[in-house]
Amino acid sequence: MSQIERTPKDVARQSSIFIGVMSALATITVLWLAEAFELWAVAIVIGILLEEISYFVIYNAVEKFIDHRIKVLYKTISKIKGGDEHSINMDEDIVETANQDVMEWAEDQIKEITLLRETDSFRKDFIGNLAHELKTPLFNIQGFILTLLEVGFDNPEINRKFLSKAEKNIDRMTGLLEDLDSISKIESGVMIIDPEPVNIVELSNDIVDNLERKAKDANVNLKVKYTEDFIVLCDLQKIEQVLSNLLVNSINYGKDGGKTWVRFYDMGDNILVEVADDGIGIKEEDILRIYERFYRVDKSRSRNAGGSGLGLAIVKHIIEAHGGNLHVRSTFKEGTTFSFTLKKV
Repeated sequence: MSQIERTPKDVARQSSIFIGVMSALATITVLWLAEAFELWAVAIVIGILLEEISYFVIYNAVEKFIDHRIKVLYKTISKIKGGDEHSINMDEDIVETANQDVMEWAEDQIKEITLLRETDSFRKDFIGNLAHELKTPLFNIQGFILTLLEVGFDNPEINRKFLSKAEKNIDRMTGLLEDLDSISKIESGVMIIDPEPVNIVELSNDIVDNLERKAKDANVNLKVKYTEDFIVLCDLQKIEQVLSNLLVNSINYGKDGGKTWVRFYDMGDNILVEVADDGIGIKEEDILRIYERFYRVDKSRSRNAGGSGLGLAIVKHIIEAHGGNLHVRSTFKEGTTFSFTLKKV
């Protein structure tokens, strides 16, 4: 047993045995010199008595030393850790116990510091991205207004052209703020899911009809590949937002003359919903990041189309709030499929 592993009780016992043995040997020597060696049993008794007495004396001395020295350090460690002060077990290795507590406290502090750094980094990235997303349409609107004031104030055609562009940028800012409000409510737990029976096929057809103009402008063909009705239990407005975001995302990343379709599969207790396209696809290294706020696979394409960079993050949260998971399959330059399940009624 090494010195650092010995407890105070071990130290006291070893020291008292040494004292007892030495006392017995000294007594035997005295008796031998006095030619009274036949009283050797007395020497053994004296050795045992001194061993026991010295054990308690040494043990109490070490305990008092720890109480006045090491215990102060141990209490300090307990206070730093935020725990209650507790008595020291003299049968334990106090230094080792204190060292273990310090290491645990240090690990907790490292984890807390790492979390704070990650949070601070996320906050800085979020603010930077948000500032960039708002700055672009604001600068565009400012430029359009200055152009109107300088050269187009009396020209109706120029007025309509630049006011139309300004309106698109205002819509982009409005969409960004609405998405920010949505994701803020979702992550703060304010969002409430209000499930009701919904005809998911009919809802998909309505959304496709509403997006027909946008799809036509992008030369993308939208289609719902199902004619029968499927009734599912979901929050109508939230799932409408999910399908709208996925379809708009598909249009934004679609190819000229491409196709986007919504499909349904009866899985028994659930209905599998798929939004698929034959667009530009997603690279493998981008798959794990597509749900990050403001992350875009093709930044220039999405910004030109007015995307906020928050759509997929919102979709993921809404599907998870319904007890499901959002899945994605994609092949670069061939297309992408998003899928999720809803409880069938």
